[in-house]
Amino acid sequence: MLVGVPKEIKVQEFRVGLVPAAVRELVHHGHEVWVETGAGLGIGASDADYQAAGATIAPAADTVWARAQLIVKVKEPQAVERQRLRADQILFTYLHLAPDLAQTQDLMASGATCIAYETVTSPTGGLPLLAPMSEVAGRLSVLAGAQALQRHAGGSGVLLGGVPGVAPAQVVILGGGVVGMHAAAMALGLGAQVTVIDRNLEVLRRLWTQFGHGLRTAYATRDAIEQHAAQADLLIGGVLVPGAAAPKLITRQTVSQMRAGSVIVDVAIDQGGCAETSHPTTHDAPTFVVDGVVHYCVANMPGAVPRTSAFALGHATLPFVLALADHGLQALRDDPHLRQGLNVHRGRLTHPGVAQALDRAYLDPLAALNL
Repeated sequence: MLVGVPKEIKVQEFRVGLVPAAVRELVHHGHEVWVETGAGLGIGASDADYQAAGATIAPAADTVWARAQLIVKVKEPQAVERQRLRADQILFTYLHLAPDLAQTQDLMASGATCIAYETVTSPTGGLPLLAPMSEVAGRLSVLAGAQALQRHAGGSGVLLGGVPGVAPAQVVILGGGVVGMHAAAMALGLGAQVTVIDRNLEVLRRLWTQFGHGLRTAYATRDAIEQHAAQADLLIGGVLVPGAAAPKLITRQTVSQMRAGSVIVDVAIDQGGCAETSHPTTHDAPTFVVDGVVHYCVANMPGAVPRTSAFALGHATLPFVLALADHGLQALRDDPHLRQGLNVHRGRLTHPGVAQALDRAYLDPLAALNL
């Protein structure tokens, strides 16, 4: 199969779909890989590095999109990229379709097979292709929040860890999953006072066991969220419903009751955000203020550390890329976990969460593949 890797064009996105080592594996399996010139520069990988791994360097994105049977990316295809998709292509990347009707309509119109990293599952029930970026985003959320809390950035001027004689910051994390666990580890390591809120008691028990009495936990109710948000210096939203829009747990009224200069980092913004006041931002202009509360809502947070992120993501995606290259659509029929990643096929929506979020008809992915 001819596998194509275009350069990412989303604002301030420096990751790349395949690192040179992954290209070498594909070539070893007998596949041809075309990489757009300069695609790996953001992670320190030159065209020469890709050529040494066996790739052909394409002079422009049009060449990659025109030739490839399988397109491997990082971020959702931008409008100009969606117009290049063909019905005989497989697209493998993050999609986050639930809050993005325009992208969904374009992908359906293309007739292409579109597989989303974020809904591929594992035998243990996890999300193996979302997890590495959730790990990165969870850790970055604390660093971004600490920066936004500084006075020159619009924050209240609170240092996360405090100093002797001055209390540390209050960090509240919504969701105890991968984002929440890594955010808690980072915030505790910096000396903050941390509370994780989740509706799953087993998750709270696991975190309490892992981090000990230094971590506070709370069961997720409206009262708990409102009360803890009102006291938070930094509120991190890390909730996730696979494939679906993020639940709006932080209402506009809750934001209005938060302290002036406090910060919300909405890691769930890729799926629409968990705060009613959130909207996507970029690394160029990462924050905005609502009711005196600083909001950090960058939709590609891991893009700030592209080398770490690209290698972490590449390690997770490579087995699935190889399966798709080796077997094509049959890989989706054979592997129920990869099949969970199928969001769009031949103009049909094939993920229930996406279909429900966009109020569109849903077709079972196996039925769609066998049409």
